[in-house]
Amino acid sequence: MMMARKQDVRIPTYNISVVGLSGTEKEKGQCGIGKSCLCNRFVRPSADEFHLDHTSVLSTSDFGGRVVNNDHFLYWGEVSRSLEDCVECKMHVVEQTEFIDDQTFQPHRSTALQPYIKRAAATKLASAEKLMYFCTDQLGLEQDFEQKQMPDGKLLIDGFLLGIDVSRGMNRNFDDQLKFVSNLYNQLAKTKKPIVVVLTKCDEGVERYIRDAHTFALSKKNLQVVETSARSNVNVDLAFSTLVQLIDKSRGKTKIIPYFEALKQQSQQIATAKDKYEWLVSRIVKNHNENWLSVSRKMQASPEYQDYVYLEGTQKAKKLFLQHIHRLKHEHIERRRKLYLAALPLAFEALIPNLDEIDHLSCIKAKKLLETKPEFLKWFVVLEETPWDATSHIDNIENERIPFDLMDTVPAEQLYEAHLEKLRNERKRAEMRRAFKENLETSPFITPGKPWEEARSFIMNEDFYQWLEESVYMDIYGKHQKQIIDKAKEEFQELLLEYSELFYELELDAKPSKEKMGVIQDVLGEEQRFKALQKLQAERDALILKHIHFVYHPTKETCPSCPACVDAKIEHLISSRFIRPSDRNQKNSLSDPNIDRINLVILGKDGLARELANEIRALCTNDDKYVIDGKMYELSLRPIEGNVRLPVNSFQTPTFQPHGCLCLYNSKESLSYVVESIEKSRESTLGRRDNHLVHLPLTLILVNKRGDTSGETLHSLIQQGQQIASKLQCVFLDPASAGIGYGRNINEKQISQVLKGLLDSKRNLNLVSSTASIKDLADVDLRIVMCLMCGDPFSADDILFPVLQSQTCKSSHCGSSNSVLLELPIGLHKKRIELSLLSYHSSFSIRKSRLVHGYIVFYSAKRKASLAMLRAFLCEVQDIIPIQLVALTDGAVDVLDNDVSREQLTEGEEIAQEIDGKFTSIPCSQPQHKLELFHPFFKDVVDKKNIIEATHMYDNAAEACSTTEEVFNSPRAGSPLCNSNLQDSEEDIEPPSYSLFREDTSLPSLSKDHSKLSMELEGNDGLSFIMSNFESKLNNKVPPPVKPKPPVHFEITKGDLSYLDPGHRDGQRKSVSSSAWLPPDGFDPSDYAEPMDAVVKPRNEEENIYSVPHDSTQGKIITIRNINKAQSNGSGNGSDSEMDTSSLERGRKVSIVSKPVLYRTRCSRLGRFASYRTSFTVGSDDELGPIRKKEEDQASQGYKGDSAVIPYETDEDPRRRNILRSLRRNTKKPKPKPRPSITKATWESNYFGVPLTTVVTPEKPIPVFIERCIEYIEATGLSTEGIYRVSGNKSEMESLQRQFDQDHNLDLAEKDFTVNTVAGAMKSFFSELPDPLVPYNMQIDLVEAHKINDREQKLHALKEVLKKFPKENHEVFKYVISHLNKVSHNNKVNLMTSENLSICFWPTLMRPDFSTMDALTATRTYQTIIELFIQQCPFFFHNRPISEPPGATPSSPSALASTVPFLTSTPVTSQPSPPQSPPPTPQSPMQPLLPSQLQAEHTL
Repeated sequence: MMMARKQDVRIPTYNISVVGLSGTEKEKGQCGIGKSCLCNRFVRPSADEFHLDHTSVLSTSDFGGRVVNNDHFLYWGEVSRSLEDCVECKMHVVEQTEFIDDQTFQPHRSTALQPYIKRAAATKLASAEKLMYFCTDQLGLEQDFEQKQMPDGKLLIDGFLLGIDVSRGMNRNFDDQLKFVSNLYNQLAKTKKPIVVVLTKCDEGVERYIRDAHTFALSKKNLQVVETSARSNVNVDLAFSTLVQLIDKSRGKTKIIPYFEALKQQSQQIATAKDKYEWLVSRIVKNHNENWLSVSRKMQASPEYQDYVYLEGTQKAKKLFLQHIHRLKHEHIERRRKLYLAALPLAFEALIPNLDEIDHLSCIKAKKLLETKPEFLKWFVVLEETPWDATSHIDNIENERIPFDLMDTVPAEQLYEAHLEKLRNERKRAEMRRAFKENLETSPFITPGKPWEEARSFIMNEDFYQWLEESVYMDIYGKHQKQIIDKAKEEFQELLLEYSELFYELELDAKPSKEKMGVIQDVLGEEQRFKALQKLQAERDALILKHIHFVYHPTKETCPSCPACVDAKIEHLISSRFIRPSDRNQKNSLSDPNIDRINLVILGKDGLARELANEIRALCTNDDKYVIDGKMYELSLRPIEGNVRLPVNSFQTPTFQPHGCLCLYNSKESLSYVVESIEKSRESTLGRRDNHLVHLPLTLILVNKRGDTSGETLHSLIQQGQQIASKLQCVFLDPASAGIGYGRNINEKQISQVLKGLLDSKRNLNLVSSTASIKDLADVDLRIVMCLMCGDPFSADDILFPVLQSQTCKSSHCGSSNSVLLELPIGLHKKRIELSLLSYHSSFSIRKSRLVHGYIVFYSAKRKASLAMLRAFLCEVQDIIPIQLVALTDGAVDVLDNDVSREQLTEGEEIAQEIDGKFTSIPCSQPQHKLELFHPFFKDVVDKKNIIEATHMYDNAAEACSTTEEVFNSPRAGSPLCNSNLQDSEEDIEPPSYSLFREDTSLPSLSKDHSKLSMELEGNDGLSFIMSNFESKLNNKVPPPVKPKPPVHFEITKGDLSYLDPGHRDGQRKSVSSSAWLPPDGFDPSDYAEPMDAVVKPRNEEENIYSVPHDSTQGKIITIRNINKAQSNGSGNGSDSEMDTSSLERGRKVSIVSKPVLYRTRCSRLGRFASYRTSFTVGSDDELGPIRKKEEDQASQGYKGDSAVIPYETDEDPRRRNILRSLRRNTKKPKPKPRPSITKATWESNYFGVPLTTVVTPEKPIPVFIERCIEYIEATGLSTEGIYRVSGNKSEMESLQRQFDQDHNLDLAEKDFTVNTVAGAMKSFFSELPDPLVPYNMQIDLVEAHKINDREQKLHALKEVLKKFPKENHEVFKYVISHLNKVSHNNKVNLMTSENLSICFWPTLMRPDFSTMDALTATRTYQTIIELFIQQCPFFFHNRPISEPPGATPSSPSALASTVPFLTSTPVTSQPSPPQSPPPTPQSPMQPLLPSQLQAEHTL
């Protein structure tokens, strides 16, 4: 019911009359008091509906119209408003005025003739059909406006608004107005209706008038005053609502707001609406070409637009729009202007870049000059109308050309002046740069590697500082330094080649000794090219080591001239000249000449070979191509799993020539099969000419059985595999290193490395074939080697053109890529000549290993290094081999103006004279020489052919009986690389031993008791028997180099049997290799001397015994002995005095010749560094040097000991003496001293090898070097397989340390060091500390804590020991162990578990004394402790809980600890700890193998 009542309540309606001063102009002045504006603003508040002009002067017709309706009041209409109490009401507004006739200017006559004061106070108004008033324009045009009548034609007035104009009215006195208002108020008061005084036009109000109006109101009781402004719409609604509240007493009293406060609120409202409207305009209008009509339509529905138009009107809204459009246009023009001005300097640079052309031109003249340029219209556009910013060109966006009239503006003139200044400055800076460069080039103080800080004072002057910024001259200096450093390095490399004789005389290997490096430094030290790199010692040492590597391991890749190596050029020339028969059968090879072929045997039983072959094929392309280093190779696989003696399982077939073999095993049985198969394969080819299977590259790979996790079995197989690999001289890959074994998954990276190794071996086999026997001459009559120097300034194409273009030149039958066949008439017959075209470095390796009938050696007359290499090569050539020297000159010999060329020509001629060789010179301006040039040389070769072949046969036979008696064989036989098939290693592996006594079957093979391998494999009788049998057969095999002809006979004396052991139990003789290869008490390298030159020259010069095929006797050989040989005293010291000579007679006349010597002995210009050869022992491992010296001291004093040891004679050849000594054993084994660093001998480090406390500070507790290394490894190497296990290159590691020692800010990434190099250098840092990182006294406590059986108590005890570490050691140890823990988390990728890392690191961190037995037996404890630290790193160092142990495997510490009690038959007892070494651990299954492992790990 209540709701119904509320709904029934009608909205209250109030009728309000607005009154005030009215009348003629005389009475009210020239304008009214603002009653109409007040009513207009209240009834129609919108700005567009508000009108300021409301005239009261009307015509008679307008006055009589329906709007005025002959009345002196206007009906403004009905208004609905919500008052402050939110109650809605309606108000009818009436304005009482007085209309003036426009003719008489007197009030119109109406029905009511009362004066205005009486009429204004009327409370009842009536006017039939009176229309609502809008504005003056409505009068007479009522039909164009809304027609709304006054309700019922009458109104009852409820209240009055009394208006007072407080503005300074024109022609009106305010006092008169106030008097009028007072009279009007008195009349209104009589009606008893509420009255509110309204002050109008307050926006123009006079303060006195307002004050007087308030005074008037105060004089009346309860008369309220509201200050308003209809123009500003201030307090208009307040005036009407105040009156309504007075009419309706039930409403609350209205708060009267002062005018200025209300004006402020109104202004804020308008400002807010304006901001919103401007935001709306900026969002909608983006183009200055928009128009108001379209935009206003878009904004019509937006509240921002509506609010602003309501408050300010459409015209103001349009005005703001136009202002925005103007602003957009201005911004657009400015953007275009900036673009034009930005392009103007570019136009200047393109059109007038020459300073000389415009240096003195003004902008106006330059403008005319621009118009003459051909590309003027490309940069500028000439407009018909100007200026450009007042034309439509501003909207031509596509045309980016500059309006030419822009040149008339001030900014353009400024840019032209700036262009001039820029050109002048650039000219000056260019002059300064040239002067700076000239200073650098002419200054004697600027040397390679000199830092800028040292060079600055010598070259900088004031002008340089003024005109060049630091970055500019440092960049110039850096480029200049790079140029002179590169040039110095090139010159130093040339210097090294000029001293080739020195490097070859020193017989350097992969790890040159300190003393040999010192000799190189001494010899080269005075050379200016050596001193030029004084500031770059690390780079200089690296160049020397790189050159040593080239000398020791000469290949196309290590050649200093790579990739322009002569061998590569020759291969290309021959391959482009010939297509070999084997290639014709290979369609794929013809279609793609870049594809090489790799033939690979895979040996393994029980399906291993087939499975690996399938996995490798899966990595190949569809046509069996394999990609190595971006090059395609055709891969042919031959898996073998049966008896290799059967043809179906043969390594070699008529169509398959193997280049390498992968040997797979996963058990002792499969390993036995591999050993037997290799033995059978080698045995089957011993009697054949193509016996290259003896040197076939092998790789032994351990493959895990599926599901086999037995650590004991795995370690046992690894040990056995390593032993077999050492005997087979092959590479061994275990699962941890190769990543191949786990689940028989192949590792593509490792297979690629294996194939790369096979490619290298294949190339070397092509360059240097195996030793040729006389039977090889069935196909060719002569073998000639032509040697060229890499890097000579002459083209190999021109030199070899006459050879390759000869009609008789054919492809070599042996398939070598560097040899050809020639048929030349020599004498009365044609001879087939095999001509090998090689570089000098490839020729070094065949001087003594291959049958060569003669050498043609080329050298450049203007290059010293070329002749130096020739001299080094000839030093080791036997003097019976003919030599043809060929000097290459720039022109005719008689016109040479180069002193060096003339000197080298003269020296070449003198060398040829002294060695009885041939000499000729060829001008390279006419390189097309003819082969007839060498005819005298070929004739000389034919004459000496027989003696050369006999000498070669003797040397090979002598080498077979002498070199195999050595424990270690040098990779050189009088040259840096005797057999290029041998792998580089720290210790050269012994080749198979052969015996010449085939008819003597009493020589026993190596027994199991004397075999180290047999001792280590005692648990497997079958394998031990196989190995013993295999070694026995290897040791007694003879490759018969002269099988088709009667064997060579030698006289054997007691001296040759000095290796017989009188003390042997059976009284039988045994071979030297049997006793020296595997001694009964274990192998110790310190017991043996190193190989020497005597290895390849087994007899001294008294033993000139060799055989010469006699020309008159076909198929027979005459054996010769030197009849001038001195007789021995018969003391049993190894003389030949008791030689049986019956075998030498044969009923033939004995020919007497002398044994050949080397050319070095015949020519004074050869071997100038020969003295250094006798100054060092052959081979260069420093470890054995001091030992040998000690033995020599003992030898000089006489040996005391076993009577079987024969004392040396003082006049005996020292090299022979060393060989004999190397076959004896000392009762006391001297301890080898660690070899000092190669490069560190020349510098003292202030960082490495110093106490830890000197390289750390409280602020930096971690050494900077360790921090840099670990950051680099964690950033790039966590996924590297075998990290910390695989050793880095030692020279690179030392170079890294040297560079860091010079610059602690060294950036490892910039230097491009390998991860393994950085890892090795980091380990080396700890190895070189004076004291180990884990102090010795702490090691004792750690071992004691480790004895605790309870795991948790053990870990807590170890943690307590850690707390006792010195602070520096603890921080570094924490940092390293945390890093190793992080590495172990990536073990699935890098294969380095915590156990593997502990094995690699514990010797480095704890560094025990291996000379004590206690240290050797405690090794497992050390390793386990470090492994626990790595595994439980969060617990030990980061206060985390103890983590659960990993899965128990026999190789893990936890599992091992749990299995130890079951592995030993007696209770485990602890031994007392030594003061400097931790106590031993219980015996484990791996204990017998630990010493050798420790030695390997300790060297890392």
